[in-house]
Amino acid sequence: MFPFAAVLVLAPQAAIGQATFPERYTKREVLVPMRDGVRLHTVIYTPRDESRPHPVLLHRTGYSAGPYGANFRIPNGSKRFQDGDYVFVYQDVRGRYLSEGTFEDVRPLLRGKAGADEATDTYDTIDWLVKNVPANNGRVGMWGISYPGFYTAVGGVNSHPALKAISPQAPVTNWFLGDDVHHNGALFLQDTFGFFAGFGVPRPQPTQQYSARMAPAWSDSYRFFLELGPLSNVNARHFKGQIKMWNDIVAHPDYDAFWKARDIRPGLTGTKCAVLTVGGHFDAEDNWGATETYKAFERNNPGIENSLVMGPWYHGMWAHAGPGRKFGEIDFENDTATFFREEIEFPFFDHHLNNGARPNLPEALMFETGGNKWRKFDQWPPTGTQPTAFHFAPSGGLTRTAPAVKGGADDYVSDPNRPVPFTQEVRANRNREYMIADQRFAFRRPDVLSYETPVLTEDLTVAGPIIADLQVSITGTDADFIVKVIDVFPDDQPAKDGVQYGGYQMPVRMEVFRGKYRDSFETPKPFRPGQVTRVRIPLNDVLHTFKKGHRMMVQVQSSWFPLVDRNPQTFTNIYQAKASDYRKATIRIHRDATHASKVILPVLR
Repeated sequence: MFPFAAVLVLAPQAAIGQATFPERYTKREVLVPMRDGVRLHTVIYTPRDESRPHPVLLHRTGYSAGPYGANFRIPNGSKRFQDGDYVFVYQDVRGRYLSEGTFEDVRPLLRGKAGADEATDTYDTIDWLVKNVPANNGRVGMWGISYPGFYTAVGGVNSHPALKAISPQAPVTNWFLGDDVHHNGALFLQDTFGFFAGFGVPRPQPTQQYSARMAPAWSDSYRFFLELGPLSNVNARHFKGQIKMWNDIVAHPDYDAFWKARDIRPGLTGTKCAVLTVGGHFDAEDNWGATETYKAFERNNPGIENSLVMGPWYHGMWAHAGPGRKFGEIDFENDTATFFREEIEFPFFDHHLNNGARPNLPEALMFETGGNKWRKFDQWPPTGTQPTAFHFAPSGGLTRTAPAVKGGADDYVSDPNRPVPFTQEVRANRNREYMIADQRFAFRRPDVLSYETPVLTEDLTVAGPIIADLQVSITGTDADFIVKVIDVFPDDQPAKDGVQYGGYQMPVRMEVFRGKYRDSFETPKPFRPGQVTRVRIPLNDVLHTFKKGHRMMVQVQSSWFPLVDRNPQTFTNIYQAKASDYRKATIRIHRDATHASKVILPVLR
């Protein structure tokens, strides 16, 4: 959701045949009425050639439907959409930019109650478009990435008969369990603070330009957020109570009715159109949302055409103009983004909206990292996997053999006043490359435990969700647990372009879990100091092959800063914690016959 917001669908202008996009299209801006009388600002680009009917592509956004006035927005994606003379429609959602009404973040679905929500706004918009846009063919498609992916997904709820195809891409799905704001109850501080400092600025009336962001600039985010101190200082020093969503976050520290109403998965019903959900394996924001949205459509709408595509991408990478061959320091040996845009996305919409050829699209099209190839599956997670436990062992070992002795454990001191950084770089903002960056900087820290297999003698392919099953004891009453599953390259792998690939520790999946929610996200519970306690941590789905000659590593730590806010390691409402509540704690990870810590991988046979 966060960094990609600023670069949505503002590609440079390009020639199409002998004419530019503005020469082939007309632009108009209208206020489309909703069922409750609120009017939504809508920008419509219509082909000048009205000799034949045209399909419609709708994009609803909170990030501005502009540019407003005479300037044109050049559509993203395959140029074949423009060659096919699609109608392109952009709309400011209710309460944002030039639309009327009151904005609400991830507005809950009414689910049969009277009134208006994002689903009804979509329905009413489509109904107006097919009745008022000249020379349209009565077929509408919808797409969006990140927050617009949320609007796309809920647009499929009780879908309008003219809506034939939607593509929610990296969709916001649940801001407490897995997307953007929290993961497993832990606040993603850096992103949430930075995003709402701008996006959350109040809009008293329709505007083309929001007021300035409500936070200062800084050059070293680690130092800035450490010096910020307890989370109560966010309002005291910066937001001053004016950012509504931040106030809501503070008022709802646990998974209560507020957050449950904003989980879109149960409400994704009544969908009659085809659905293509898209996500990235290395999406720092909405990786969870992509697979969970796909699964919800599948579960709630039996029989619809519903597919999932996951590539080796950061947030929105598939929509960019580049080929998508490389991310960070890792080369995937395929032009993955070009392939998606030309062979998957365009054919999907063109088939359903413009009588184009049916794409060769399976239920799940997944890029296998490590193996560097696309694979097709008839369901996701796939059949044919075997849950396989890899146990933590003495001397940093990781083995399929369960421990047979008593008393084995490893420990570290977690100090919230000197938290483990999420990156070795000094940065003003969170980068996207941390999701795939070498983890040797963390391996060297005494407050990070690492467990590693011997060199693999055969390929090991993992397909589906990973579970970290930890047996822990702590000297405090709360703690976070960050688990990383890592592909360790061979020591003799050659360097290239200045990158030392020998021994490179490439993250396959990383996730955080706030320990007090181990039994219930609704009702947090303190740890009893010194008592061994089980903490099961779901890690998002993967498709990855650990190649022969590589090793697999698991790292465990209790801070990931400032990506994630600091856990005081004292059981408390963290939004109300005082500086004195932030205390060192010894974290012990048990690995004996009675309390065997492990990761459970879905190994594909």
